[in-house]
Amino acid sequence: MMNITITGATGLIGTKLVAALDARGDTVTVLSRNPAKAKAALGVDAVAWDSTAGPAPAGALSGRDAVVHLAGEPVAQRWSAKAKETILASREQGTRNLVAGIAAAEPKPGVLVSSSAVGYYGPHGDERVPESAPAGNDFLAGVCVRWEREADLAAGLGLRVVKIRTGVVLDAAGGALKTMLPAFKAGIGGPVAGGGQYMPWIHVDDIVGLYLKALDDPRWSGAYNGAAPEPVTNKEFSTALGKALHRPSVAPVPAFAVKLLFGEMAEVVTRGQRAVPERPLAGGYAFTRPDLHPALQSALG
Repeated sequence: MMNITITGATGLIGTKLVAALDARGDTVTVLSRNPAKAKAALGVDAVAWDSTAGPAPAGALSGRDAVVHLAGEPVAQRWSAKAKETILASREQGTRNLVAGIAAAEPKPGVLVSSSAVGYYGPHGDERVPESAPAGNDFLAGVCVRWEREADLAAGLGLRVVKIRTGVVLDAAGGALKTMLPAFKAGIGGPVAGGGQYMPWIHVDDIVGLYLKALDDPRWSGAYNGAAPEPVTNKEFSTALGKALHRPSVAPVPAFAVKLLFGEMAEVVTRGQRAVPERPLAGGYAFTRPDLHPALQSALG
């Protein structure tokens, strides 16, 4: 049984992770800007913390076995100058403030599992991208590099540090799939920007499974791609989603329309990367939903 503190626990991954930890008998404390709301939603202890305002409270980190860091401003929004500043600060400064809290904690946690994103790599066409691939040079890649750099500083405090570079998480309750569903249910969904770009997808049960493995396995350290073994193109994903919903999925969405809606952030959707989970598989993680069609059926409930 573990004693774990989690940031960003009310998000898509955090909600499911807290439930999984609770179900197996672990004790969870969450750090939240709105602890009363978090406690009511999750049914666990919650402590106030604004990630960009100052160090995390050492008392909520002392004596814990592990810390899971999921907090961050949503990336899926139009990237105005202000939004980009907030996206970066929430991850770089937020992680720095978390590590500052860990530095003041006594005894210190044994492991930090920190979220990151496959955006670390930037666009790579149809090339398979394992964890050993270098960082890209676009905005999101730069955010991920600085985010991970702050998390890595916890290693100097004696913690084992694991970074999960997350892809597109499949869960009808939130994230990209929830955003796509109205159009596809109406029969007007389809491939974006030609559909040739790869989508590194993962079922929500498997992203939670990767976090559990990272917490439990002392051999896990460094970066791991949070993506299913076989990424698919956007066109293949659109066809599979239409089939799962029994709706046509051939209405193309041109790149310029996505750019009009999202500006620079459109590149995340129109370019993509074929990130593959080389290290999770080598580290003994067995995916429960490795194939897209059954994963979609499960995610749609």
